Amino acid sequence: MSETDHQQLKRKLGARHLNMIAIGGSIGTGLFLASGQTIATAGPGGALLAYALIGLMIYFLMTSLGELATHNPTSGAFFTYGTKYVEEGFGFALGWNYWYNWAITVAFELVAVQFIMKFWFPDIPGFWWSALFLAIIFFINALTVKGFGESEFLFSLVKVIAIIVFIVIGLFMIGKIMLDPTQSILKNWTIGEAPFVGGFQALVGVAMIAGFSFQGTEMVGVAAGESKDPKKTIPIAIKQIFWRILLFYILCIFIIGTLVAYTDPNLKLAAVGDGNITLSPFTLLYEKAGLAFAAGLMNAVILTAILSAGNSGMYSSTRMLFDMARKGRAPKWFAQLDVRGVPMNALYATTIIAALCFLTTFIGEQQVFTWLLNMSGMCGFIVWLGIAISHYRFRKGYLAQGHKLEDLAYSAKFFPFAPWFAFILCTIVVLGQNYQAALDGEWMSVLSTYISIPLFLIIWLGYKWKYKTKLIPYQEMDVQPFDIDKE
Repeated sequence: MSETDHQQLKRKLGARHLNMIAIGGSIGTGLFLASGQTIATAGPGGALLAYALIGLMIYFLMTSLGELATHNPTSGAFFTYGTKYVEEGFGFALGWNYWYNWAITVAFELVAVQFIMKFWFPDIPGFWWSALFLAIIFFINALTVKGFGESEFLFSLVKVIAIIVFIVIGLFMIGKIMLDPTQSILKNWTIGEAPFVGGFQALVGVAMIAGFSFQGTEMVGVAAGESKDPKKTIPIAIKQIFWRILLFYILCIFIIGTLVAYTDPNLKLAAVGDGNITLSPFTLLYEKAGLAFAAGLMNAVILTAILSAGNSGMYSSTRMLFDMARKGRAPKWFAQLDVRGVPMNALYATTIIAALCFLTTFIGEQQVFTWLLNMSGMCGFIVWLGIAISHYRFRKGYLAQGHKLEDLAYSAKFFPFAPWFAFILCTIVVLGQNYQAALDGEWMSVLSTYISIPLFLIIWLGYKWKYKTKLIPYQEMDVQPFDIDKE
């Protein structure tokens, strides 16, 4: 046992913390701002179908993750599963992909802060707002894990309440339309090309945005490494997280699509990233309801959402880097913990990547925003592909060695259909994301969309070439349950 193995993360997160960490990571700019872009691009029907398909895929992935995380609850999560059940190089690349995925996402959220703060302070350079929020996120993550859990619980609670209020007001407005014989609830679903606009390319394009919005649900797998009694808390969190988030997203998209036409010029302005909070689809609906204070209120809510999503992203990426270092797949310096059990060196490294948000000073807010969004979205789909592959091979290896499903603390349903469905849908979205740009020779657009794929392959194949690693046979897999007491 190495020296760093004596230093372990503290298991202080309960079920309510796991719930809110995942909700906090997945309800951010993707819902409050990018949802307008999906409707403006693909119409209400296309947006709803994209979110429903991605939501179904997330359900399958969450059940796969639930089986893996209860059997092997570790902060290494996807890196550990890819290494043990697929191939060492695959796990190595998956771990680094997840680390820079969420480090980049933190940077993305900090760029979004610059857009939003213009609402109140248009003359102050966005650089200073990113710096302030980065400092806040760093401070929260430098607290004990229990302090982080409590702060994330409160941040996420604000977002959940805001979404519930939005849903109640939206359903009330839809009810008024239904009671008025001069109006039709289907009006915005039948105008122009609605409900499906832009064909297959638009659907695939907004599926990536929907996927970006759902990213964070898998954080429960990382948080498992610091959860109390993971065999009980993780299955509960897996079930509750998915249904709550799916309900929030599907209902919100339905309400916005019903009450705001996809041809609405304000919605289209929001779709091209104007950065004005008054163009948020949530704010547009509040204005239709006659709530004049909506813009300022939503500004505060979205700032809380960004702080929460950035907070969760910083936590998740820091823990991934710590666990990789502890397993010898990253410099050992990152495996050091302070006296409170916080991997500060890993936190410093993640903060440096998050500082990419300051590139807006030299390049421009919108360009940096788009690049970070594309990189993060693609990285997230790579992680999901890794979960599907890891679970499929784990289950095959587990049964091949004579074990019984009844012995698993949590058994995923719909196997093998579930991981195969997730794998196929992820592949379609990843490869079809921007193929039109490739056909048209728009190489900068192609690069910004697909750059994460060659980066992942270079890391994977480079490791594989150096260490001559091979696919792990089912009979040779280490499928023994994880023993917390012997970690």
